[in-house]
Amino acid sequence: MHTTNYFNTFIEVSLDTKVREGTPPPSRDKKTVAEIEYELIIENPYKYNSDEILFRVYAERNNIPREEQEQARKQFFSTGQPCFRASPLAKSYGYGIHCNSEGKVAIYGIETAAYQNFLADTKIKKVKAMKLSREWK
Repeated sequence: MHTTNYFNTFIEVSLDTKVREGTPPPSRDKKTVAEIEYELIIENPYKYNSDEILFRVYAERNNIPREEQEQARKQFFSTGQPCFRASPLAKSYGYGIHCNSEGKVAIYGIETAAYQNFLADTKIKKVKAMKLSREWK
């Protein structure tokens, strides 16, 4: 079974993000990946790990009934899945993603003191979110 979880890691916003502060994703009729991730994390900081969030997004967007979710989860993680470095929250919406020692996740706007504190913390591994653009040079 594959995992997307990080531990003691801070995922910095993408180098080519266009925003300068954390911005909630806009609401749509059908919730976007970003909107579901944002709601789960902002309402439940450090409650869920990456695998739990990514599967909940998948289950909600695909209308998987609760009684079928255990089997669907096994199938979902039977192959590798993109991690939170590919999350639109870090790429497009200006949020750094902190994964604590248990792998539980919280988000922090790029403009916040907490974001800067994570950058300065030498005990936490830092990785950048993936770029928005696909420039080949």
